[in-house]
Amino acid sequence: MKQNLKIIRIGLIGAGRAGLIHGRNFAFRVNKAKLVALSDPDEKTRTTAAEELGIGRTHAGYEELIADPEVDAVVIVTPTKFHREIAVAAARAGKHILCEKPMAMNSAECGEMIAAAAAAGVNLQIGFMRRFAPAFHDIKRRIDSGEIGDVVMVRSVTHGPSLPQPWMFDLAVSNGPLAEVNSHDIDTVRWMTGSEIVEVFALGGNFRSPAAREQYPDFYDNVSLVARFANGMQGIISGAQGVGYGYDARCEVLGTKGILFAGGLEALPVTRITSDGLLTPVVKSWRDLFSDAYLAEDEEFVASILERRAPGVTGEDGRRAVEVVNAGNASIRTGTPVKLS
Repeated sequence: MKQNLKIIRIGLIGAGRAGLIHGRNFAFRVNKAKLVALSDPDEKTRTTAAEELGIGRTHAGYEELIADPEVDAVVIVTPTKFHREIAVAAARAGKHILCEKPMAMNSAECGEMIAAAAAAGVNLQIGFMRRFAPAFHDIKRRIDSGEIGDVVMVRSVTHGPSLPQPWMFDLAVSNGPLAEVNSHDIDTVRWMTGSEIVEVFALGGNFRSPAAREQYPDFYDNVSLVARFANGMQGIISGAQGVGYGYDARCEVLGTKGILFAGGLEALPVTRITSDGLLTPVVKSWRDLFSDAYLAEDEEFVASILERRAPGVTGEDGRRAVEVVNAGNASIRTGTPVKLS
């Protein structure tokens, strides 16, 4: 691992929608960082991204990028099933790692990533950007200050407007909406309660994805999960894909002395009411709602490397969320509560 870095040279692995968010940040917005290379197996995606980001060094495979001595750190924005192999290879090459959620497919894979980063002495940060969103961060501050007394229950919601991509139908590949959609909610309820989930009960159903029903009968596009925490607090997670009406991400924290809310559907802090009813613009995409949070997350990644400290969101945070995803999917399959070790 390189020591005493003054600027972090970033390599982007995966240049799709989320990859471009990180790419734009590191290319144009994050101080003391420079986007120097990118990789993506799709030639059109790779070329288009390189032109927009002003990158001359591109690779079809991540292996060439990781081997590049001009790269100090990598951002992994690929399908989840590739996260472990890429992260372990990057750590062994001495590269710091920002890995998008979900961290991996299971706890064992997460453990390999954590161990590889620790052995190499590199940072491993997981992309739970809601921790960096101002409203969510303010709720956490207010909880810690005792403003609503003791936390009783945390409810977190993510409803996405778009129908699932076909590759998501296979739970063996995607781990389902609990992973792809609700990983952020799982991390949010852990963060807000300051405790670990010890038992979950989940219900899933396919209400909007008829194309998946015959070949993938276990696929669900709607999920409800109830969680019990080690400290006795309660958690409720609501997830959905293909809702159509907008991107809906909210958090509610109930305490013994009050309640706190963060997030919402409104694109602007203005509500208009006419004779036709309630009319207000709604958020259409997570890319709009959390753009500032992504920037703050990327800034934290660079700062943690330069300051030679652990990042604000660690591999252990990522592993805990994956364990809850796996337990929730098991609960859906069996129709029974599932305890976590």
